Parts: sequence; C-alpha cells; structure tokens
Amino acid sequence: MSLADLAAPHPYDAITEADLRRAGSVKWTRFPDTIGTFIAEMDFGVAPAISDAVGDALRAGFTGYLPVPTARALQQAVADWYADRYGWTVPSADVRLVADVIAAYEFAITTYTQPGAAVIVPTPAYMPFLDVPLRHGRRVIEVPSLEVDGRWVMDLTAVASAFAEGGELLVLCNPHNPLGTVATREELLAIAETVSAAGGRVFSDEIHAPLVYEPARHIPYASVSDAAAAHTLTATSASKAWNLAGFKCAQLILSNAETRDAWDADGGWAGHGTATIGVIAQLAAYTGGAEWLAGVIEYLDGNRRLLAELVAEHLPGVRVTVPEGTYIALLDFRGTRLWAELGADADLGAWLRENAAVSMTDGALCGQAAIGCTRFVFATPRPLLREAVVRIAAALSS
Repeated sequence: MSLADLAAPHPYDAITEADLRRAGSVKWTRFPDTIGTFIAEMDFGVAPAISDAVGDALRAGFTGYLPVPTARALQQAVADWYADRYGWTVPSADVRLVADVIAAYEFAITTYTQPGAAVIVPTPAYMPFLDVPLRHGRRVIEVPSLEVDGRWVMDLTAVASAFAEGGELLVLCNPHNPLGTVATREELLAIAETVSAAGGRVFSDEIHAPLVYEPARHIPYASVSDAAAAHTLTATSASKAWNLAGFKCAQLILSNAETRDAWDADGGWAGHGTATIGVIAQLAAYTGGAEWLAGVIEYLDGNRRLLAELVAEHLPGVRVTVPEGTYIALLDFRGTRLWAELGADADLGAWLRENAAVSMTDGALCGQAAIGCTRFVFATPRPLLREAVVRIAAALSS
C-alpha cells in the first residue's frame, strides 16, 4: 500500500470529530476537546451482521438470561473460527463464556497461582495485567521486552529468572498490546520450553488475534505443542476486532484437564457476568462479520503505515515501531527535548492532553519499561489521525 493509496478517499474518512462526540463513547467524552486515542476502541461503527442481529433480538424482546442453545452456538462459532483461521481444532465444549478477558485473567490467577506468588508480566503491558494480580494478593514481576532487529520480543532469560524468583504464571499477550508484535511459531515454542522447564503456567490473551497484518500470522499459543496446551489458559473475544467492548462477552479456551476441572469447580461464577446481548453480537461477528472485518483491517493497515510516516516527518526524536497486529502503537518520546525537560517523573500523557489536545495513555501505566512513551490507538479516521500528529508536533515545537 503506497502513500498515494492512503490519500485516496475512503468512507471512514468522512467520519468527523463531531460525529464521534455525538455517539457518546468514552473515547470521545472522557477528555472533552481532545482527539481520543487513549482507549482501545475503533471509530468505524459495527458490522451490519451485528447491527441486524442485535436489532432483531431487541425487537423480539430477547433480553433475558442466556439460554443454553445460544451459548452453545457461540461456543461452536468460536471453535469454527479458530479452526478455519488459525488451524487449531478445539472441541466446542472446551470454549467457555465469560464477561471479559479480565474475568478470564482473574480465573487464571486464582486457578494457577497461590496467594503471595508472583505473576510475570512482560512490559510494556496492557494496564490491568499489572494491577489485577495485586487485588488478588499476588505480586507482579515486570520483565521488560527486548528490541531485536526492529521487533519487540519477550526476554526469556529474564522470564526464567522470574519463575525462579517465585513466579507461577506468565502473561502472554499475542498479538501484543501495546507493542504490536505478532509472535512467530519459533518464538512461541521457545516460550513453551522456558515455561515447561520452570513448571509454570501461561495466561494467553489472544483478544487481538483477528487484527493481524500481512505477512504476519496469528498462531494460538496452546496449539504449538502438547506442552504448551498442558500449561495454558487461552482467552479471546470478538470485542476488539468488531468493536464490541461494551457488550460484556469473551471466551476461554481450555486445553488441559487441570483447567477443565478448575472450571467445573468454580468457573460458573467467572462466567456469570456474560451478557446475552453480547453473546448474540459475538455470534453474529464470528459467523457473519468476516467481510466487514477484512475491510477494516485494510483501512487499519493503511493507518499504521500512515502513522509511521507522519511520526518520521513531523515528530523528530519520537520513535514508533510499525505494529504487526492490533490497532495500537507505542510512541517513544525519550529521544525528544521535551522528555529531557520534563524528566522521568512526569505524566507525559497528561502533558500532551493539556498542550496538544490529544489524549493518550501515559506509558508509565504500562510498566516501568514504557516510562517516556504513550499508547496511541490509531483506529480512527485518517483526517483525525493526521490532525493528532500535527497537534503533537505543534506542542513539541512550542
């Protein structure tokens, strides 16, 4: 895709800031008068198949508790999606429903770790991965990621050391939020070997799996070996790829007897908050939303390339790695005069919100490794993406 292609008009380009504010999402109302890039939502609406399914359910009064046949239909749809897209065949009975990935994470923590043990979190990380273990009486060991040949990867030597220091559960976010790395099979096998050698467990967050750009391919971690399947709990959802975060529905994929037994004992509570309307929406996404998703990915592919071009042109000293997946990028301001003046204790996100009128997540919330960075969600119309970078550039030069 060339820059000329990015200049061609696209229907999403016509979505305005006023339109988005009228829609009323958190992304566009939490920080008034700023361009919202701080929360992992898209600004492109939802697939027609989802609108139709949800509309039909509301018109029919299908708003009560979740019926078993509807739940089973979604379980089968997720199993079919994983088989068709990723080549991993899982029984639909091993797909379990929860309200969101954080509920799945909490289930993994309480299933796989003891109070006082540590959860190993490669950083930068999705913010709740650092906070949730503390609420359950666990420690967190941060393991900064390594940059190798322009890609951010897990530091397996440090992970092994973290297991030796009392870590019992490793968080694997693949595709990675906020670094955008899509792990290769070789990388996943190396993780599995490290975890198995330590007798550890893995929570594999694959919520961004449908959002991968050529030539990368998503590979489910638990599919790479019997050892990986035996020590993993996989979490996924249609919420990011089809813009359904508010519908409270996600899925666990169980790949070993230990986790099945734990779910049978306590999983009913973990799944209690799953919303009926969310199940209906995600069923429509998995079974009828592929064509819409393909169009969104094409647009996002252009956006990630455009963001890199704009940063290189307008933001001297700022670094960004073009993501292989997700619609999230990490902007590194540590090479700028601004960061030298502000210092490591500054809230960079707040400064840019106030001085550039662009709302981003401050990197410190993603772990020590991201201090001096911001998390930038580029799933927005290209005119707003350009305007956001222009505003940041003006603030840096003032």
